[in-house]
Amino acid sequence: MSVPDGGGRATATVFAALGDETRWAVLVRLGREPASASALAAELPVTRQAIGKHLEVLRAAGLVESHRRGREVVYRAIGSRLDEVGRDLQRVAEAWDRRLAAVKEIAERGDG
Repeated sequence: MSVPDGGGRATATVFAALGDETRWAVLVRLGREPASASALAAELPVTRQAIGKHLEVLRAAGLVESHRRGREVVYRAIGSRLDEVGRDLQRVAEAWDRRLAAVKEIAERGDG
């Protein structure tokens, strides 16, 4: 189940993409420097084919983008998508803080 966020993409899709250890490693690596799938496969303990599948999931979640450089496709991380998710999480945290403060106030007053 996914719940659309303000940016039109499902935050749950991002969490699903980042829930895989290899995809997280790929995203962290791409955050340092753009790379091709072949370069990523040489650095990580997975095949080139598996890296391609992980990159497609990350691209579908809006976390990476690609461009052609000569004969290879180079991928880079998109930080703005993580910023959107961070803002979504901040709104959730603030809402919970307000709810917990209200419960605390009621408990301290002895109303309920």
